[in-house]
Amino acid sequence: MRQPRGCEGRRLVVMARWPAPGRCKSRLARGVTAADVGGVAAAVAEDAGSAGSGLGPWRAAAVQQRLGEHVLAEARQLRRRLPLELVLAASGVGARRLQRWGAQLSCDRSLAQGPGGLGLKLQRQLGLARRQGVRQLVIVGSDLPELAAPDLEAAFAGLQRQPLVLGPAHDGGYWLIGLQLHTPLPLQRLFCGIPWGTAEVLAATRQAAHQLGLTPLELPARADLDRPADLARWR
Repeated sequence: MRQPRGCEGRRLVVMARWPAPGRCKSRLARGVTAADVGGVAAAVAEDAGSAGSGLGPWRAAAVQQRLGEHVLAEARQLRRRLPLELVLAASGVGARRLQRWGAQLSCDRSLAQGPGGLGLKLQRQLGLARRQGVRQLVIVGSDLPELAAPDLEAAFAGLQRQPLVLGPAHDGGYWLIGLQLHTPLPLQRLFCGIPWGTAEVLAATRQAAHQLGLTPLELPARADLDRPADLARWR
């Protein structure tokens, strides 16, 4: 399947996890009180009532759902003024439910992330985009309470000047990666040998980029919401 017409060769992929209790945000479900939650997650916790000694699996899943909806809403806002294909790449959900979920969120396409670790999943998105004629690929996570449409717009604008765009995260990772795909460089190396889930992800990615002769354009740092300690930012 090729990229639809009218996208100008741009694709925005939102990496998400199906918000099912007990299958997402396990670190938020344990030992976090509703009073710790603010920002995008605050409305969820408030609606749920007091969380007692922790958010629990249901409230943690509600936070996951609210965060995903927020990121997709900002992505749709950008799509209204910048031609692009909006793709939901999800894990933890079956094929039929994924298609319904993507349709409910007004995505142009819904894809399973597939098996393996994060590096393999990102390589899969890269390879698929290249085969389908995408020229500018931006991949973003779904745990970003601070994300706004201008952040995504800045990533695509950056790809007009640089072949690689990174959005650094405060925890040492990155919240966004953007790639020009018409280069013959083996871009999959950006996802190989990276210590995923550690504070060294961004540094290792910068080093991999350097080895390819690339100097990434970096966006402002953002905080994602993965661990209980991250919730302190949203009080």
